[in-house]
Amino acid sequence: MISDKLKQLLNTLADGRFHSGTELASLLGISRSAVWKQLSALSEFGIELLAVSGKGYRLKFPLQLLDKQLINGFLASPVRPLLGELEIHDQIHSTNTHLLEMARQGADSGAVCLAEQQTAGKGRRGRIWVSPFGHNIYLSILWRFQGGPAAITGLSLAMGVAVVRALMGFGITDIGLKWPNDIHWRQRKLAGILIEVSGESSGPCHAVIGLGLNVFLPRHEGQGIEQDWVDLYSIVGETIHGRRNRLAGEILNQLLPVLAEYETRTLEQYLEEWRGYDCMRGKQVELFMNEHVFSGVVAGIDDQGLLLLKQADGLIRAFASGEVSFRRL
Repeated sequence: MISDKLKQLLNTLADGRFHSGTELASLLGISRSAVWKQLSALSEFGIELLAVSGKGYRLKFPLQLLDKQLINGFLASPVRPLLGELEIHDQIHSTNTHLLEMARQGADSGAVCLAEQQTAGKGRRGRIWVSPFGHNIYLSILWRFQGGPAAITGLSLAMGVAVVRALMGFGITDIGLKWPNDIHWRQRKLAGILIEVSGESSGPCHAVIGLGLNVFLPRHEGQGIEQDWVDLYSIVGETIHGRRNRLAGEILNQLLPVLAEYETRTLEQYLEEWRGYDCMRGKQVELFMNEHVFSGVVAGIDDQGLLLLKQADGLIRAFASGEVSFRRL
């Protein structure tokens, strides 16, 4: 947890401008030496600070802390009843892991967990999701379904459509979907979805839907990422720094209704829209599945949401799982 004083300090510095030690001491009602201790504490969360003699202190990169009241204010009226408990953590191991534990304790559908930073954020195939403090969206939603996992086949594709809708409503264009659950911008990864399902094979089950969205990813933080990536800052510029709460609200406006309707609407209602965003169709790729690698040209998805891959012999095979890898020209 971040102390109230440290949050107050961060909110003051969030504008990216210089603030003198005297000004900060007055605003926080503490001494200059106490201000210095608070500033030093920022480094524990990986927050970079610039100090210039005669000018004061400022964050190297502006940020906007997540705020429950602001996020609720951006929710559309029909969506508010769908939202259950909304938690915002300063730092957490993984928003998905946290909601899976809440599900075991009986939490209801619509529980949402957001975090400023994850220490063990999860990507596909056990990868760590890079999670610097205070800049990106790390969001998970718990939803309970009456049918078993078979009743929510293709949910990740529908969630991808919902995220694209949210981003387009935010003014972002040129977005594509990479099967099964990545969101790309001009062939570079912008966001990823991870869904974890638990429950009876033919009875009630629950799913935790995790979204990691790159809002602003400092270059040094992204150096270890193995694929081409992009963030919203690179797309729309520095105005994104002060719009993270609105973005979280817009994402919930799209994800929650799709989850609420999914068992009655099913994947069929989202197939054509997903195909319209397909950014892999016609591309030469490799599909990694367990210890096997399959090469071919993506021929889209079938009506069950399976990936269609045209192989060198001309045959088209359908795959229910796997990871698609390609190199951008």
